[in-house]
Amino acid sequence: MTVFPSATGGEPALFGREGELISVRISIEPRLLEDLLEALASLHFPVNPQLYHKLAQVTVEFPAYSERIDEVRGILLQHGFDTKSLELSRGLAAIAGI
Repeated sequence: MTVFPSATGGEPALFGREGELISVRISIEPRLLEDLLEALASLHFPVNPQLYHKLAQVTVEFPAYSERIDEVRGILLQHGFDTKSLELSRGLAAIAGI
């Protein structure tokens, strides 16, 4: 794993064999949380999500390498989720919550 300044804004970035480590954020209605977590469990890499609850929305956030994002999109589609709910953030600040 290597740390380089990111091309976007000069923030540090982590790079590994599967690309840049980025933060993945998916926002859904609370009633869909269990279904989303089951869908994420079927990914071919481990996901340790952080959950953020608001009144009418739950946000699920986890790190993933950039080469895995198409797999995340595919799993969302396969399980009936809208890929518009998927947000990606680059840089260590987004992952560390800084």
